[in-house]
Amino acid sequence: MLRVSNIKLSIDEDISKVKDIILRKLKIKENELIKYTIYKESIDARKRGKIDFVYTVDIEVRNEDKLLNKHLKDVVKVNETKYIGVNIGSEKLNHRPVIIGSGPAGLFAALVLAQKGYSPILLERGLDVDNRTNDIKDFWNNRKIKNNSNVQFGEGGAGTFSDGKLTTRIKDIRCRKVLDEFVNFGAPDEILYSYKPHVGTDILKGVVKNIRNEIVRLGGEVRFDSKVTDITIDNNKVKSITINEDESIDCEVIILAIGHSARDTYRMLYKRGVRIIQKPFAIGARIEHPQELINKTQYKKFYNHPRLGAADYRLIEHTSNDRTAYTFCMCPGGSVIASASNEFEVVTNGMSQHARDEVNANSAFLVNVLPEDFGSDHPLSGIEFQEKYEKMAFSLGGENYDAPVQLVGDFLSDKASNTIGDVEPSYKPGYKLTDLRECLPEFVTSTMKEALLSLDKKLNGFARYDALLTGVETRSSAPIRIVRDEKTLQSINTKNLYPCGEGAGYAGGIVTAAVDGIKCAERIIEKYSNDF
Repeated sequence: MLRVSNIKLSIDEDISKVKDIILRKLKIKENELIKYTIYKESIDARKRGKIDFVYTVDIEVRNEDKLLNKHLKDVVKVNETKYIGVNIGSEKLNHRPVIIGSGPAGLFAALVLAQKGYSPILLERGLDVDNRTNDIKDFWNNRKIKNNSNVQFGEGGAGTFSDGKLTTRIKDIRCRKVLDEFVNFGAPDEILYSYKPHVGTDILKGVVKNIRNEIVRLGGEVRFDSKVTDITIDNNKVKSITINEDESIDCEVIILAIGHSARDTYRMLYKRGVRIIQKPFAIGARIEHPQELINKTQYKKFYNHPRLGAADYRLIEHTSNDRTAYTFCMCPGGSVIASASNEFEVVTNGMSQHARDEVNANSAFLVNVLPEDFGSDHPLSGIEFQEKYEKMAFSLGGENYDAPVQLVGDFLSDKASNTIGDVEPSYKPGYKLTDLRECLPEFVTSTMKEALLSLDKKLNGFARYDALLTGVETRSSAPIRIVRDEKTLQSINTKNLYPCGEGAGYAGGIVTAAVDGIKCAERIIEKYSNDF
C-alpha cells in the first residue's frame, strides 16, 4: 500500500476531486488505480484570504514497485496497521469477568472481552440510554432529578451527553480500533480521517446502544439499575461484590470503570482499603458566545461556507499568579446543560448534536486546582472541594436547579448582572443573573479575569461584554486516582481489581477512556483462559 500526502483542494472544490489529483500527482491512468481511501484530512488556513483542505490518501495501484522506483515526492510505502489484540492466556477463571460502569472505558472493555469469548457481565448503576434520555429531559424541563439516571450516570457515561469529541493526543493503535468500532456501530465514516472528529449526542446515543447489543449477542450480559454498593476483599484480593445492597456476585476479576462522578463508590472503595490518592483537576464556568462570532473570528470571509461548519477554538493562558486558565470541551453550535448527579447541586457541562447547528457556542473556562487547594490531605478531600462549590451554585441560583449566570463584562467589573444582552443563555431548566464570585474560589475568579483580557487578544470577542458565564463547571476530570501497577494495571494493593478510565484517573476523554478500557481487558485476556 502507498501513502500519498499533500493533496490539496481549495475550499470550493468537492472532495471527489481527490481522485483526479492522485492520478495527476502519480502520473498514472485511471485503470492503474485500484482503490484509494482517505487516511487524514486537515485544513490549511495559513494564507490570508485562502483556505485549503489537505489530504493524505492510502492507495492500491497496479505495478506498485514500478511507481516507487520513480521516487515521486509525497509518496511512501506503508504497511497497513490494524489492531490485533493479545493472545488468550491459560490460567483458569471460575467466574465471568465483571465490568463496573458503561462509559467508554467500560463499554470497550466489555466489547473486547466479549469478542474474545469471555462473556463479561457489565454492570451500570444508571439506566439504558433511552430511559436515561427521558429522565434527563424531565430534569431539564421540570427540575426533577434522578440520582441514578442523569447526565453523569447511565448507558454510555457522561460522554454520551456531550459534543462526542473523538480527538486525542495519544498515539496508540487502539485509537484506530475505537474509531473503527464507532463506525461499525453507526458513527459516520468521516471520523476515521477528520482532523477534529466528533459524533454528537444524537448519533452517539445510537452507537452505544448498538455496542451494548453486540456485547449481548456475543454472550455478554448488560445489567442496568445495578449499582455496586460494596466489595468484598479477602487477603488483598477481590472476592465478591454487592449490587443494590442485597445481591451478591462472586467474582475474580473486576474492571472498575465507574466514571468521575461516582463519589459514593469512591468512598466505599476507600473504606474497604483500596489505595486512592489526590489528583489535580480544574473548576470554573461555561463561557457562551454567539456561534457566528466564533465563525467570523476563526474563518474570516469564509465564516458561512458550508464545507467548514461551526468553528471551534482551544485557548490557554498562564497568569501572573502561576495559575493556568484554559478552555476545555468546546461545543460549537451547542448548549450548556444541567449535569448534576445529586440533589442540591448545580453542575454545568456542554453538549452538541452532530450538526452543531444551534445559535450559541460554549466551552468550559477552567482554572487548575491543586491538592494543596483542597484544605486537607485526605485522599477524598478533592471530592468535598467539588461538592462545596456545587452546593454554593445551587444556593446562588435559587435552590431550584437554575444556574448562576453573569455577563463577562460585569464579571470583569466585579458587579452582579441584572440583565442579559444579545447572547441568550441556553442552560435549562433556567438561570439567575448574579455574581459568580459568590460560588467560586477567589483564586479561580481572579485567574479567569486576567485570562479573559489576554485571551480576547487571541480570539477577538472572547471577552465581549454580553458573553455569558454559567456556573459552575467542576467535573472536568476526577479529583482522585485509584493507584494501579503500571504493568499489570491492577490496584497496587487489591489484586484482580483493574481501575480504569477517567473515573480512576487514567484518561481524559472518550477515546483515551476507551483505549484504557481495551488495555485493561487485554491484561485479563492474556492472563486467563476463556474456557469457563
